[in-house]
Amino acid sequence: MSTDILFAPLQLGALALPHRIVMPALTRMRAGPGGVPQPISAEYYGQRASAGLVITEATAISVQGHGYPQMPGIHTAEQIAGWRAVTDAVHAQGGRVVLQIVHHGRWSHSSYNPDGSLPVAPSAIAPPGNAYTPSFTQLPYEVPRALETDELPAIVASFRQAAQNAREAGFDGVEIHGANGFLLDQFLQDGSNQRTDAYGGTIENRARLLLEVVDGISSDIGADRTAVRLSPHGNLGGLSDSDTVSHFSYVIGELSKRNLAYLHLIEPRASSIGLADDASIDSANNAALFRHLFAGPVITAGGYTTQMGVDAVASGLADAVAFGRMFIANPDLPERIRTGALLNTFDRSTAYGGDAHGYTDYPILSVKAEAASA
Repeated sequence: MSTDILFAPLQLGALALPHRIVMPALTRMRAGPGGVPQPISAEYYGQRASAGLVITEATAISVQGHGYPQMPGIHTAEQIAGWRAVTDAVHAQGGRVVLQIVHHGRWSHSSYNPDGSLPVAPSAIAPPGNAYTPSFTQLPYEVPRALETDELPAIVASFRQAAQNAREAGFDGVEIHGANGFLLDQFLQDGSNQRTDAYGGTIENRARLLLEVVDGISSDIGADRTAVRLSPHGNLGGLSDSDTVSHFSYVIGELSKRNLAYLHLIEPRASSIGLADDASIDSANNAALFRHLFAGPVITAGGYTTQMGVDAVASGLADAVAFGRMFIANPDLPERIRTGALLNTFDRSTAYGGDAHGYTDYPILSVKAEAASA
C-alpha cells in the first residue's frame, strides 16, 4: 500500500502542514486542579508534534463550560500559562497546534459550578444517562436551565475570549467544537433545541449561535486561524435531528462562505451510539454527503485505518485525515505510516485519567531501535 498521498503538503488557512496526518482532539482527563494543564501534558503533546496538525483535547471556555473530571480550561491566567508550556513543546519540535474550545451545555452537572447552579442548554431537556462529577462519582444528568435570549451574547463573548486566550498561550489557531452533543451542537439539532426565539425553530435560527461564535472569533484572530468541528448524524449526548442532511447542508454552506482554515467532520461511526440499531446512521458517510458544500479544506475523522485514510484523500472526500486512537498509542504515527512499521496497540483502560502510564510511555520507534542494539 502506498501512503504517499498522505505526505503531500497542505495549506489550512494560515497553517502550512508538511503532510495530511492529523492528531484530533482526544479526551485524556489529565489536567490539574483548576483545570490547569500539567507539565506531563506538554510532554504528551510534544511527543506527537510530528503530526501534520495537533488538535488539543476539548478545553472549556468558562467555568460554566466544564463537564467532566480533570478537564482543562482556557479562562484563567494559570490555565493560559499551563497551555503555553504545551505550545512551546510542540513548536520546539517544529509542530503546529490548535486549541479545541467547547462549552458542555446540558452535558454537564451542577457540581462543576461553584454556586451549584444547573447546567445550561438551549432548552430544559435532560440528556440520557449519568454525568461524571469532579470526584468521578456518577449521578443522573440534571434537567438543564434553558438559556435566556439575553444571555447568549455572553456565551459568544466567552468563546471569543477563549480564542484570544489561546493565541496568548501560543496556539496557532482554534477549533470551535460544534459537535459531539455539546452546547453548540445542542443548538443546531432540533431534538435538543425547542426554542421559540431567534435561536430556535428554523435551521437558520438554530445555526445562529454557532455562526455568531465563528464570526466573532474570526474577527478577533482571523478566519484563517479559525476552524469548526461538526458531527452530522451523531447522537452522543442524546441528540437527534429531524432532517440531518438538509439542516447540516445549510450550516456547512454558511461556514463555507467564511473562508475558515478548515472544517472538521466526524463520521457517525465515531460520534454515535447504538449504530447496529440504526441503519440510517450506520450507512451515513458525512465526507461523501457534505464535502462538496465546503469550499475550503476538510479534515475527516472517525475510526480510520491507514488504508481508509489513503482512500479518503485519494477520492477527494477529504484533504486530511485525523487518526485518534492510533495517535494515542503511537506518538510517532506519521513515521510508522511512512515506513510501514507495526503500530502499538491502544490500551483503552488508560485512556481517561491516570498518570504517565498510557499517556507518555507508549514506545517510540527510535527507542525500540536503541534498545535492540544495546
